[in-house]
Amino acid sequence: MSGVPGNHMRRIYADNAATSFPKPPCVLEAMTRYAEELGASAGRGAYREATQTGELVTRCRHRLARLINAADARRIIFTLNCTEALNLAIRGVLSAGDHVVATRFEHNSILRPIQDLAAHGVTATFVAVDRATGAVAPNDLIDAILPQTRLIAVQHASNVTGVVQPIEPIIAAARERGVPVLLDAAQTIGHLPLDVRALGVDLLAFPGHKGLLGPLGTGGLYVGPGMEDRLRPLVCGGTGSASEQPTQPTFLPDKYESGSHNAIGLAGLSAAVDWLLSRGVDALRAHEIELCRRFLERVGGVDGVRLFGPRVPSGRVAVFSVRVDGLGPAELSALLESEFGVLTRSGIHCAPWAHETLGTAADGGTTRLSFGPFTTATDVDACVDALADVASPTATHTSNR
Repeated sequence: MSGVPGNHMRRIYADNAATSFPKPPCVLEAMTRYAEELGASAGRGAYREATQTGELVTRCRHRLARLINAADARRIIFTLNCTEALNLAIRGVLSAGDHVVATRFEHNSILRPIQDLAAHGVTATFVAVDRATGAVAPNDLIDAILPQTRLIAVQHASNVTGVVQPIEPIIAAARERGVPVLLDAAQTIGHLPLDVRALGVDLLAFPGHKGLLGPLGTGGLYVGPGMEDRLRPLVCGGTGSASEQPTQPTFLPDKYESGSHNAIGLAGLSAAVDWLLSRGVDALRAHEIELCRRFLERVGGVDGVRLFGPRVPSGRVAVFSVRVDGLGPAELSALLESEFGVLTRSGIHCAPWAHETLGTAADGGTTRLSFGPFTTATDVDACVDALADVASPTATHTSNR
């Protein structure tokens, strides 16, 4: 084996689909500045520190709106993560008697809220996808729309195979039928250029800690025009506004933002989004496509390694699921870390039906490698070399061969 175990081994972070690392230095700097100089809660006082915290939160909202081309920054609703944003959208729109359409490749953050609502009179159709890539045929999803369909929920890009779904025709057809679309942008915001006005998307959920390069505990939901009349808040309480009223405010964003903000997290997220804007998502996407091309070309020539998902770089994000003959996913991840310093995620990736579709659910799922803006071509080569070494018939590691 070519790896050299030990504390001095270079460690290669290949788990950006879970959370991005490293973060731009400005993220920690902004969080430290908030902790040392402000420390207040936005909207909970008229003193300078509280006012400046409110300005910080507003600035983050405006930067996010600019990133996704939202016309009104108040339509960016802050949540603690993408899961909370998806729950707000799904539970806030659907009621007993309603029908929702999704795919069988969704993350549990879509599957579980929908399944939970089934006990409360909501019905669902989960559309099958291509077994090799996870891509949905737009017509299959559109054909699943019923008279009582009130929502289509779809993951923009798979956290298992990296496939980018063909959302444009889906959104266009749904709009013709008056059905709102919820887009789960967990794996695409910050990776792909997103224009909510050009797409015509009604709801877009996103995490702050993945492609946006912010800290954990941040995320949000974009609420398109008119959706505030259809979307119920999940939580009611103090907003720092209209405090004389015992009822929840009806104006944005306060209708959906009860309780104190994660101000220190939003300070970091704001700095991260500013970093993204300064570099341009188009440029970052070009870098990612080159990483995808390099990985696909090199891993395709490695015997004993099976890759799942699209083979065309432009049709995916840099999320790759692999299996190595004779090794379980957890064992492969352990070997990649201990012998090569490559950090991956193995298992079902919170997407059980996706792995059922791929045929990998029964034996532990896959090992996933995912790259970010700080991943280099050298890192990609090291990942492929490690996979090739582990898959070699002459490998000397302990395995279940």
